[in-house]
Amino acid sequence: MRRKSIGRAAAALLLVPGGYALAGLAGGAIPANAGARQPVDGIRIYVEDNGIHTGIVVPKHAAGIGFDDLVRPGDIADPRYAGHGWLSVGWGDRSFYIGTPTWGDLKPATVAAAAIGSDATVLHVGHLADPAGQPGVYAITLTPDQYRALAAHIRATFADRPAPVHGYGASDAFYVARGRYSAVTTCNAWTGAALRAAGVEMGAWTPFPITVTAWL
Repeated sequence: MRRKSIGRAAAALLLVPGGYALAGLAGGAIPANAGARQPVDGIRIYVEDNGIHTGIVVPKHAAGIGFDDLVRPGDIADPRYAGHGWLSVGWGDRSFYIGTPTWGDLKPATVAAAAIGSDATVLHVGHLADPAGQPGVYAITLTPDQYRALAAHIRATFADRPAPVHGYGASDAFYVARGRYSAVTTCNAWTGAALRAAGVEMGAWTPFPITVTAWL
């Protein structure tokens, strides 16, 4: 009897990841802003996907909106990179984001801790040139009003006093952010929420990179 109970418990535990994956894919398949179309002319932004994290790439100045008050050249290891005209922005759990720049850095303990939930969240911001044509980069065109809505969503995620920490290289940094990270509210869910706020057709819940990029 005890062996049967242990077996059932083990089977239930194995079903959890599968159920989560199916739920995430289902949520990503449900459209929000259904039927929304990109304008022919407008403000170009990008979504970038490194296989773990998705983020949004925005021009530093567009539609009367900038980020100079939040993101400064002195926040990165080499301020010369601040001369680039674009910012890549992603949100996530501090330990997960800072500790997993690639799949090779991923540790089960980090994933488990992040899935349980954390209020220690950051924005990962990089200075870069126009990423058009780069692998894992998807272009989107927004109207000025849509861009302002997107920028407002990004700006609202910064903490009141963002304290920068140098990032993976010379051109990026991490900033203290608002929001609670969990298995439901992942870095990719944040990307999807930002795009939905801008009126882009997107999945209703986007916990995985594919649930974001499949719409682009």
